[in-house]
Amino acid sequence: MFPSHPLPKDSTPQGLFASLRPVSALAQLTILAPGLLGGSVARAARERGVASRIVVWSRRPESRLRLREQPWCDAVADTPEAAVHGASLVVLAAPVDQIVPLARQIAPALASGALVTDVGSVKGEICRLGHAALAAHSAAHFVGAHPMAGSEKTGWEHSTATLFERRTCFVTPLDQTHADATATVVKFWHDLGSEVVTVAPDRHDEIVAHISHLPQVIASSLCGFLAKKDHTWRNFAGGGLRDTTRIAGSDPQIWRAILEQNRDEVLRALSGFEDELHGLRTALSNRDYVEIAARIERGKAYRDQFRPLP
Repeated sequence: MFPSHPLPKDSTPQGLFASLRPVSALAQLTILAPGLLGGSVARAARERGVASRIVVWSRRPESRLRLREQPWCDAVADTPEAAVHGASLVVLAAPVDQIVPLARQIAPALASGALVTDVGSVKGEICRLGHAALAAHSAAHFVGAHPMAGSEKTGWEHSTATLFERRTCFVTPLDQTHADATATVVKFWHDLGSEVVTVAPDRHDEIVAHISHLPQVIASSLCGFLAKKDHTWRNFAGGGLRDTTRIAGSDPQIWRAILEQNRDEVLRALSGFEDELHGLRTALSNRDYVEIAARIERGKAYRDQFRPLP
């Protein structure tokens, strides 16, 4: 497909990208480790006709048995290598600490010209190591992605075909990523319903440290703080506390891996937030209620400018 890797016509998987066909005609889409996001990719791809064939692989045998009963996948492989055989595009939907190991595992089994993307919420290390893993073993291309469409719920059982509709999806190519590979991955996520934004991996990590990872840390810390108080107080919680702390119900192990990989950016975001909180505390201590009102007004103005979700 790509000029940097000229291929004979019959060497691409199932005629992948023959005549630069659109993403809607992907011969085979493979999804590895489908959870909420991976399952939603499969459901959306099936409903929107993005792929002719959808193959999945799950780590647990019991999960593979249940996946074989799902109408939105055509085959369930017993190994990642078998799953990517003949794949046009592979989506690595594992937790962030498992994405690079999976990329290394499947690299020798990928056909030349195949594309690999992911759904991880940290991109710098994943993109660099993912690119290196594929470059070392094949002529496949890694293009990182992060759909901003998660939930505190996990598992493909909670997946939906509409999860990505009108939701931002970051696509994060490296400088050396081939432009055609990036364009194809951008169109793939667009075809699933996303509004795609292309940014450098490290810039992505700075952004999500502030708008995603920091809110998770704050919500979890607030619940941890309140857990040390009288336990009966939780029974009086109204909508404000419930709305503010909804994401505190997220999977702790998933978030441990995210914070480990984006540690430096999250620390910078925390430092800035601590300064903001210190300013509010100082104003309250000094009975500067004009300043307090101004700070609350600035927060309201920012929140009021959020675009509505679908």
